[in-house]
Amino acid sequence: MNPIKRTEVIGDCTLYLGDCLSILPLLGKVDAVVTDPPYGINAARDRNSEKWGWRDFPVTGWDKERPSPEAFKTLLQAAEHHIIWGGNYFSDLLPASDKWLVWDKCQSDFSLADVELAWCSFKGAARRINYPRSKALQDGKVHHTQKALEVMEWSLAQLPSGVASVCDPYLGSGTTGVASVKRGLRFIGVEANEHYFDIACERIRKAYAQPDMFVQRAPEPVQEALL
Repeated sequence: MNPIKRTEVIGDCTLYLGDCLSILPLLGKVDAVVTDPPYGINAARDRNSEKWGWRDFPVTGWDKERPSPEAFKTLLQAAEHHIIWGGNYFSDLLPASDKWLVWDKCQSDFSLADVELAWCSFKGAARRINYPRSKALQDGKVHHTQKALEVMEWSLAQLPSGVASVCDPYLGSGTTGVASVKRGLRFIGVEANEHYFDIACERIRKAYAQPDMFVQRAPEPVQEALL
């Protein structure tokens, strides 16, 4: 049975509806996987951790557990370079790394975490972006764990030079795809939930309809004149 339930091609973005663990092995390698997998934070009632700000989300059965060890093996095999947000939740499943990204939300002890951490598979100095949580909410939050667009653009800028294609196997509402459009990168996204898949498609269409004039696109190849 074909695991791909739907395919949408929007500019340089190809989006697949279906389970990423079944679809990724069919796609071949990309330059980089940049993603924000479920952390398992919707198991709050099981952990009795409401005092730290964890609350049950209204989507039934959503985010009750983190991806399996096999899922991370699939993610690591899909690309040469990786940025995985929530890396501190998966540190026992990922190789040791000295390269971490930090999103400082510029607000302490409000609920949940003051910062979010991303694990990187490539070497380099740890980097931080200061981006207020209140400003992030102005993006228009349509997914429970939606990252700020500026944070995801900044994440893509941390990738090694030469990266031209990016995949987000946990597409959600499509923020990584929108950030890839704004940076002129080819993008592949996979999402299992049809509601969020439709939202991601719409956001990426709008990104192409309102291009950022300051993004430098790769030049088109020029045919040399024959002498």
